[in-house]
Amino acid sequence: MGKRNLPAAGAAVGSTRGSTERPVIVVGGGPVGMTAAATLADAGIPVVVVEAHPEPKTDWRASTFHAATLELLDRLGVVGRMHDEGIVVPRYQFRDRRDGLVAEFDFGLLRTETAYPYRLQLNQQHLVRMLHERLARDPAVTLAFGTRVVDAGEGADGPWITVDSPAGRQTWPASFVIGADGASSGVRGALGIEFEGYTYPERFLIVSMAEDLRELIPDLADVNYVADPEEWLFILRTRESWRTVWPVPPDAGTSAEAMAPAALQAGLQRLAHHPAGYRVLDAQIYNVHQRVAARFRVGGFALVGDAAHVNSPIGGVGLNSGIHDAMDLATRLIRLSGTGGDLDGELDTFARLRRLVAVEYVQADTQRNTERLRERDESVRRRTHDEMRAMAADPDRARAWMRRVSLLESVRRYGIGLPPQELEVPAGA
Repeated sequence: MGKRNLPAAGAAVGSTRGSTERPVIVVGGGPVGMTAAATLADAGIPVVVVEAHPEPKTDWRASTFHAATLELLDRLGVVGRMHDEGIVVPRYQFRDRRDGLVAEFDFGLLRTETAYPYRLQLNQQHLVRMLHERLARDPAVTLAFGTRVVDAGEGADGPWITVDSPAGRQTWPASFVIGADGASSGVRGALGIEFEGYTYPERFLIVSMAEDLRELIPDLADVNYVADPEEWLFILRTRESWRTVWPVPPDAGTSAEAMAPAALQAGLQRLAHHPAGYRVLDAQIYNVHQRVAARFRVGGFALVGDAAHVNSPIGGVGLNSGIHDAMDLATRLIRLSGTGGDLDGELDTFARLRRLVAVEYVQADTQRNTERLRERDESVRRRTHDEMRAMAADPDRARAWMRRVSLLESVRRYGIGLPPQELEVPAGA
């Protein structure tokens, strides 16, 4: 793309309301895409958000916001509303299904480093709603919902996407395109970028219930990782419900069979006996992947969030790292828009840095977390339990652990959107 400012001048189909500039097009209206769009719009950059669904999705899947992410979202002025609607969780537990509590970790150990020494549990659709309301009021933003990307590419004048919209098939030029369109990213597919990694053989079933699990398991924390060689569990609380995740083996029947009311009740009864039966509010089953895109940037396109990397939910870092991607990229585009500079240098730094973090932190930690829960070797299980107890009992080790799981370590180490000259990223990353 060479060196030039963003956005490039020139009228374009898909330009924002009243604008003659080519916008930045954000493909994907989930929390990551909305964060990128809001950050750019706050800087006065014209934005078009393209989303296949006709309305913001009410997806209950991700619900954890870590300290480093809350620090970033504070720039958008939404953290106060998030706290009003979410639950502050200062501690979480590592448990064993047979032995009960193994270790408890206190985010309060981070109070000297961050204003947010806790996890905030808030279903992701609430952040999407807040940002959607904000963007809908911004004259520099066009929300193209009910619009699906069918092709993408780049010519001499810059990147473009072809969409199927309520008005028919159209091609929209852009100054830059951000692919935030999830694990099945149409942008990534159109660019021919490999999505390297693997898929877990088991499916993950997530069930939300109306019952207060603490009445059935009195010493339960608001967030719990429960090890078991046969059926591990991830249990957490949001303002709407208690929620649990457990694995469904590949030989356990179809997804429809796993989600049948009787099957859901049986799984919940294994969690904690409840003679009256559980009131299930929501259930989803999905395949889980550990994958990273071979490249995060091609010319005038970049991938963020699940379009760039997907991982096990054990640790609650997928949504968070996606928001970090979005803020890093948007910060660079804003700087280029204001001062010009080396576009390739900025965007190649984004691509190498965020891929490095995805591999070193997100992929590595979520895989270890998942393996720790489902470990079958009894001697390894006992060593793990001893190690977790020892770590929780040592304030220095526990603090280092909490810095990593809250993503503070990666943000403090690599920053978000730092200029290339202020940050050395290994050339082979």
